[in-house]
Amino acid sequence: MKSCRLFAWFFVTSLSFWACDYRSPTQPIYGYETHDPACTDGLDNDNDGLVDCLDPDCIYTSHVCGEIVPSPPFYEEESTFELCHDQIDNDDNGQFDCGDPKCRELQENCCTIENTDAACSDGIDNDQNGFVDCEDFSCSQNIFIKLWAFEASEREPLITACDEGTDQTCADGKDNDADGDTDCADDDCSGVTACIEADCDNGIDDNNDGRTDCADPTCATFAACLGPEETLETCSDGIDNDSNGYKDCNDFSCSQSEIQEILDYCAAVPTEDSLETCSDGIDNDDNGYTDCSDYSCSQSELQEILDHCASLPSEDSLETCTDGIDNNNNGYVDCNDYSCSKSEDQAIIDHCAAQPKEDTVETCSDGIDNDNNGYADCGDWSCTQSDDLDVVRVCQESLGSTVNQANERCSDKEDNDNDGFVDCMDWDCSYNPVVTVCEEKICN
Repeated sequence: MKSCRLFAWFFVTSLSFWACDYRSPTQPIYGYETHDPACTDGLDNDNDGLVDCLDPDCIYTSHVCGEIVPSPPFYEEESTFELCHDQIDNDDNGQFDCGDPKCRELQENCCTIENTDAACSDGIDNDQNGFVDCEDFSCSQNIFIKLWAFEASEREPLITACDEGTDQTCADGKDNDADGDTDCADDDCSGVTACIEADCDNGIDDNNDGRTDCADPTCATFAACLGPEETLETCSDGIDNDSNGYKDCNDFSCSQSEIQEILDYCAAVPTEDSLETCSDGIDNDDNGYTDCSDYSCSQSELQEILDHCASLPSEDSLETCTDGIDNNNNGYVDCNDYSCSKSEDQAIIDHCAAQPKEDTVETCSDGIDNDNNGYADCGDWSCTQSDDLDVVRVCQESLGSTVNQANERCSDKEDNDNDGFVDCMDWDCSYNPVVTVCEEKICN
């Protein structure tokens, strides 16, 4: 009996000792990233590559990463750096900061983590949104481009891992879309000129259909296989044989041919020149234009067709070009619509010419958001991606004339060009080839 009481005393004493000796860890225990402590320590606690509020685990479980609801509520366009990082749904559309499409459209906000070729081809769901590499729109539909090419034609996507379908990517020796097939061996390149021309001039029946090179319909558009569009066969094959931009009966060499059988054939081809064909929503004559967008309708000699086209909503008067509405539902409003900006009405021309623009050396360096789109000077793409070499140089030279000056301005913690982005958060720094202080800091 005595020994049992002694054991009980020892057991209770031991528990008390260990309980009193317990010390709470100063940092969250490695292995999870949930709740406020682990979401504010600057550590990647669960080793998934995402730190604190960048980790979806924190969005779901922490109070520090959620939306701040101001009182009283207010409405403000969510389209600037400050408003895209304040944890407030400023435009009251149910999404805030990087969850708002308007913020994701601003590349400087770095709302996407999968934004490099490496991240888009590593087989990892880097941003933990359920989509890996090219299945993620961040990669396959990326908005990132090289900004410092002076010529617009030289600017290229920064992400090429998901693009294997152009003459360039289908002949660069790389598996750009990371699917295991390279260049012309990739089905994505099957219709690319570079691959067609290679197969149409090798003397081999590449697709094993019994026809080689120019004898194969696949090679019909290959330059070396093209012939004149002047026979019934070439006027009815659906191919622009003479490569002049017009095919078959849309080509004068067919529609105005001296060969009767070609004229008879073209006369029987569907046209877009009646009230029915000008209002059916179909491109009846297969010329790329439908109904009243086709000159054969909009400039018809039949009054009933002209009346029909005139009754449709249009954006071609001073009133409709100044009302802020996309009257003809073509995606462009007022002076952004060619029907206004290239109108023959002098009043409309004068109005559009008077609209503020941000596309000159002066307007790209005056510190003013001249076109009222939320971005001033070199923070506006109309400046940084201008086709005017002098304008682009204004944005580049705002960092200084030497590498040292550029590096200094890109690390001084100041918004030198007043575009809302500081140092390496500003693409003027992070994607400028002369700046070295931002290496490995982009979107980090």
